[in-house]
Amino acid sequence: MAYNEFTLQQLIKQFGITIDTTVDLYSDIPEVPLSPTFLERLDDESSLALEISTEKARSEFIIAPILSETRRMSGHKFGLLSGVEFTVDASIGLTGFCDYILTHSRQQLFVESPVLMLVEAKNEDMKRGYGQCIAEMLAAQRFNEQEGKPLAKIYGAVTIGNIWKFIELENKTARIDSEDYSLENVGKVIGILLRLLAPLN
Repeated sequence: MAYNEFTLQQLIKQFGITIDTTVDLYSDIPEVPLSPTFLERLDDESSLALEISTEKARSEFIIAPILSETRRMSGHKFGLLSGVEFTVDASIGLTGFCDYILTHSRQQLFVESPVLMLVEAKNEDMKRGYGQCIAEMLAAQRFNEQEGKPLAKIYGAVTIGNIWKFIELENKTARIDSEDYSLENVGKVIGILLRLLAPLN
């Protein structure tokens, strides 16, 4: 088994995870102002991606530009890895390749201090993406503990490019945000990412 094979039911049974879908997690986070140049480019490229309608196009023309702009706006204060293998414990299925890992470390050669796991939902199946994302978040939680750098919360996001859903994992409770965000709210999406990725004091 690998991350992309987990369902929510399997996570509950195997890891004793509690799923909470009732909380509006980030309503207090304001939209951030974005540059007209970025917005114009994103509008053009997202239209192309949605017209092509493949996972690769959505990843290259929507997701990656949003993450790259978030990193730029943070002053490059977090690491951004894409398509890397992240095996924490293969014996229990915490293994596989991750779409994107965002870290509290600027180290780009390997995974260090993962804080947010981002999954591009396959076949536009957001619910299926939740299982994969939470499995990756569990792996990040265990990884940080093993490295002696535990975090109170691990964050996650599932997206098909034009729709984004955020998740947080605290101990064994996974809270899936009751709200979702579209590209029309990209300033809110980036505002949330910036808040979640703020460097540790």
